[in-house]
Amino acid sequence: MPIITKITFQKKNTDRYNIYMDYGKGEEYAFSVDEDVLIKHQLKKGMELDEFSLNEIGYQDDIRKSYNMAIQYLSRRMRSETEVRKHLADKEVEEPVIQEVVHKLYDYKFLNDEEYAIAFVRTQMKTSDKGKGLIRTELKEKGISPKLIDEALEVYPREAELSTAIKLCEKHAQKNARDSSKILRQKLEQMLMRKGFNFDIIQEAVSETETEKKEDEELAALKYQAEKAKRKYANLPEFEFRQKMKQALFRKGFSFELIDQYLSDGEE
Repeated sequence: MPIITKITFQKKNTDRYNIYMDYGKGEEYAFSVDEDVLIKHQLKKGMELDEFSLNEIGYQDDIRKSYNMAIQYLSRRMRSETEVRKHLADKEVEEPVIQEVVHKLYDYKFLNDEEYAIAFVRTQMKTSDKGKGLIRTELKEKGISPKLIDEALEVYPREAELSTAIKLCEKHAQKNARDSSKILRQKLEQMLMRKGFNFDIIQEAVSETETEKKEDEELAALKYQAEKAKRKYANLPEFEFRQKMKQALFRKGFSFELIDQYLSDGEE
């Protein structure tokens, strides 16, 4: 059987050791191991190692290296179990080793999907403008179970979610002040849907936002949209021009009554 002839620590990584062995043809480098593996297997000069022992040492060292890799990954921020598994798989770590590493991470409290989900919801609640629906989708993508997602979302009160939705509406209403009342409301509803708010929150938030313009404000918005349409249809015959203008402005959410008023004023 091969015999250990020398053990030296690595200069760049003093927690790992190089093992040299004699396989019958003189001393040669065999493999390297983590300090914990060295101690666990009591590796020392003159020790004989059979094939089973070599395989077991290699397996334990793979676990240790992958565990250190996972700890480094987790040191940047909290991660879900699925994220850790994917990270190790991307590093070409084999599934049995990943399973051992994950088990070890749970034992030492480095992994906890329940705490992760709650912390994620709180962070999104404080730092983003997302509704519960979008947060739920993101947690699902991170591999969190539906039960834990439901429990975590309970830390996001409805009042806080509604407040976020109203602030979003007010912000977007200012940016889209030149839209008709009808189009403005549609844009706000669509924006809140993309952000993950439910129907009740959307309806209440939009209702709390000033979307109904006074007649002079609506006419001012119409004139702005009409000027853009004019440039497109300016060279058409009069009748066709009026028809195209009416269609374009109606699609922009303005009433036929207001459109006719604008076109009549233009003729005068």
